[in-house]
Amino acid sequence: MATTPPIESTPGGPKTNRIGLSVIEYKGGKTTLCAGCGHNAISERIVEAMYEMGVQPERVAKLSGIGCSSKSPAYFMNRSHSFNAVHGRMPSVATGAMLANRNLVSLGVSGDGDTASIGIGQFVHLMRRNLPIIYIIEDNGVYGLTKGQFSATADLGSKLKTGVINDLPPIDTCILAIQMGATFVGRSFSGDKRQLLAMLKAAIAHQGTVMLDVVSPCVTFNDHEGSTKSYKYVKDHEESLQEVSFVAHFEDIAVDYDAGSTLDVTMHDGSHLRLRKLEENYDPTSRLNALTRLTEAHERGEVLTGVFYVNPQAPSFLDMLNITDQPLATLPESLTRPGREVLEAAMEELR
Repeated sequence: MATTPPIESTPGGPKTNRIGLSVIEYKGGKTTLCAGCGHNAISERIVEAMYEMGVQPERVAKLSGIGCSSKSPAYFMNRSHSFNAVHGRMPSVATGAMLANRNLVSLGVSGDGDTASIGIGQFVHLMRRNLPIIYIIEDNGVYGLTKGQFSATADLGSKLKTGVINDLPPIDTCILAIQMGATFVGRSFSGDKRQLLAMLKAAIAHQGTVMLDVVSPCVTFNDHEGSTKSYKYVKDHEESLQEVSFVAHFEDIAVDYDAGSTLDVTMHDGSHLRLRKLEENYDPTSRLNALTRLTEAHERGEVLTGVFYVNPQAPSFLDMLNITDQPLATLPESLTRPGREVLEAAMEELR
């Protein structure tokens, strides 16, 4: 098993992580979401993951769009940069931020409406570029700010509190992300603390597009009998693809699993994502396996959770563009504003 270095603390003071910060320094404001909302549980796991991984809060850029989910960044890491974009347009803002400063840790929080409806055009282009970003969808299947209408991820045949039945097939954002080129794709449940925390820590270590669809029940509009995104339904129908654990690069690594039962994926920073198989012959490095298993889950009425696809070898968008490591705002004018001779040379080539 992995052995974590002892957490430092000062006599009589709070425990601190490897960079000397206490967990309180990763907190945000008091939530204004409904009591019991799954989004609050996700915020709590983000705080834990960032604290345990020793991420400097000032290096994190929190981005969101519009909706209940997009209020979430106010509830964690109040020392971080934050930008609340317009509805469905968070991917553009995130792309611009990362192009300007690749040293940031980009964390986008969106909802099923913000992503799969008005923002789906931006979503698919973000996925295909493999931009280094952790993109979390807080997925409750409804529009919580406008009285609980079905969103594009609501399952066929699911029922609203008003009795209305959904007659449209859902968009599976995990299938879409894998097809478009994201290099770390998974699904979890806001009520599964252990699994979600491990996946978030692995997401922090990944240098590419991470897309996590987190089923997060809306206790006001979508937690009733007939909903397929209620706490009861998910607990009754959840099927875990594998047991997920994570060993950070600064921890001692020792393996005690049986040979052949565990897949160990080395992340960019040397951390290890460990996937203990619950199913035979499932390979999370195979895009075809991921798409097949997700499709089968839909047909069985399962809420499949786990890491579906991971590819830590693919170059990121920033690598493909040869973006400098230095933030663009700190570059000298000689590099950001070429002289007249450069323009003349370019014009000469076009003659």
